[in-house]
Amino acid sequence: MTDQDRIFESLISEKAVNSFNDAPNARYKQIMQSLVRHLHAFVSDVELTEQEWFEGIGFLTDTGHKCDGLVRQEFILLSDTLGVSMLVDAINHRHSANATETTVFGPFYIEGMPEREFGENMAFTPGEPALVRGRVVDTRGNPLGGAVLDVWQTAENGMYSGQDSAQPFGNLRGRYRTNADGYFAIRTIVPVCYPIPTDGPVGRMLEAANRHPWRPAHLHFMIEVPGYRKLVTHLFNRDDPYLESDAVFGVKQSLQVIYEDRLSHDDVSEQLDIQVPFKRACYEFVMEAV
Repeated sequence: MTDQDRIFESLISEKAVNSFNDAPNARYKQIMQSLVRHLHAFVSDVELTEQEWFEGIGFLTDTGHKCDGLVRQEFILLSDTLGVSMLVDAINHRHSANATETTVFGPFYIEGMPEREFGENMAFTPGEPALVRGRVVDTRGNPLGGAVLDVWQTAENGMYSGQDSAQPFGNLRGRYRTNADGYFAIRTIVPVCYPIPTDGPVGRMLEAANRHPWRPAHLHFMIEVPGYRKLVTHLFNRDDPYLESDAVFGVKQSLQVIYEDRLSHDDVSEQLDIQVPFKRACYEFVMEAV
């Protein structure tokens, strides 16, 4: 490449960056100019060929076509598998030392799921019976009554309701609330590890990189309390084989729980008349004030 080529390529990048100089929104200007700088630097660094550029455009087009607007969001899946979702999460959820850590939202949340009573069973498909119980508190340990816990997980086949049309409406989903003392109880089944969808462009990307698509078993939570920061997180099964190689980089040690064998009742399981034996996991969520 000649010096003249370098100068011309540099001018192209400079003009593209400067084309956003008059953007009235300062934050928009900052984001777009940084994006253009980094995108042009990437193209120059790898010396992208025209064929590779066409393939990249096709990949992004296919990603958009795979999104259905309801359950499947391939762009979130792409962001997850590139580690972007967890980086955005880390930047936007810097918290005090004792607040519960966050993790990725994921592409399979559905709004408007059923309101459920304390200890109500949200599992309508087979699985190993489990009771998930605990408390929601503030950073000083004070209980937070009336906290809303929006919960979702996959069935034993590794698919979420909505994603899997054979599952009943609201299966393994629900909105629970803490009692006056901050306690919650959720009847469900033990979560299982599962592969993220690989029938789209993200799956092709993983295959080309010789990466597996598996996520460790987990239970999703989105917890909201007026006056506190919304908490989006998971509880991971501590004995899962994919904890160290989560396809979306979402595992944190503080979010791991043990589903212990219960051969007799505790106070909550007896109250709920749960059949023994069952599995039990306990966790205390700590919310940070706004």
